Amino acid sequence: MIIQSKRVWVAGQFLEAQVEFENDKITNVLPYGTKPVDVDYGNDRIVPGFIDIHTHGYDTWDTNDATPEGLRHWMKEIPSEGVTGICPTTITQSHEVLSAAVKNVARVVEEGYEGAEILGIHFEGPYLDQKYKGAQPEQFCVKPDVEEFKQYQEDAKGLIKVITMACEHDEDFALTEYCASHGVLVSQGHSGATYQQAVMAVAHGAMSMTHVFNGMSPFHHRDPGLVGAAFRLRDVYGEVICDGNHSNINSLNNYFMSKGRDYAIMISDSLMAKGCPVGSKFLFGGNEIEVYPDGSAHLTSTKGLAGSTLRINRGLEILVEKAGVPFDYAINSCTLNPARALGVDDRKGKICTGYDADIVVLNNDYDVVQTYARGVACK
Repeated sequence: MIIQSKRVWVAGQFLEAQVEFENDKITNVLPYGTKPVDVDYGNDRIVPGFIDIHTHGYDTWDTNDATPEGLRHWMKEIPSEGVTGICPTTITQSHEVLSAAVKNVARVVEEGYEGAEILGIHFEGPYLDQKYKGAQPEQFCVKPDVEEFKQYQEDAKGLIKVITMACEHDEDFALTEYCASHGVLVSQGHSGATYQQAVMAVAHGAMSMTHVFNGMSPFHHRDPGLVGAAFRLRDVYGEVICDGNHSNINSLNNYFMSKGRDYAIMISDSLMAKGCPVGSKFLFGGNEIEVYPDGSAHLTSTKGLAGSTLRINRGLEILVEKAGVPFDYAINSCTLNPARALGVDDRKGKICTGYDADIVVLNNDYDVVQTYARGVACK
């Protein structure tokens, strides 16, 4: 298969180029017009496939539901927004529910599925701070426990690749160190950590922060908190929900321009409400949520933000066209940076020979024209 465009994102710039791929790998990148092509996309943008490392569900299905047909449906449909790699994300619940959830992901990976690739599980909670729990159910928030986590990872067959936790509650940073030394990205989130506590967590292996600005101790010029640490620690990854609701577009600009092009990660933090009509109501972690007209999801009890219905291609549009973030910063945040954070940047995140043929074609309105997931046209 050979495709071409006058705008192919290669080596941090747009080139007039062809991309050749066979089976699931990119086999060549050539100057525009070198060979006869299967599809000429004209002036549409050809970019690497998007990676969403924090997303709970889609189209009425949630990771905690633990049904294989729901997960398979999600993976098959999500390339419609350009996503070719994903980390199904849990929400704090009982041990039994979380165990079933990670077992389900492991089962689907083992038995097979179509569409976006499951790159691992994002284990959000249950080791969270009570004050900054957000929409996470308070009754299931518990202290970090290495032995308990080992059981979850055994149930997941090693697929937990990211854990969100309040490291300030991790005694002697035992779980932080265990995860960091066993290939699990530790992300500080739903946390009331002081700036100093956040820095100490990084010193013990935490290398990311979860949905910066949301579910964490805020910034004050005399008390920087976890938000201040997210800005100051520029070689630590930081997820951010780019829907314009969870964070003002000017805050997004501030964050990206401070963080730089290599460590900011766009996430959707999308719920099962994604893809459903305005006014739809669902249970999320045992709490009822409702979809608002702006696409956000709120707890019906408190009206507090509970998550998003963001499509990643629209997040890219918001960053570039509304928040004024440079295109290379924005595109890296949903391609190369999450690939690096997960340790799969040797095969994902770039249009490069030998890499997976994860490719998205976008028109000028950021609509997805076509998605190729490991070489398969799936939109």
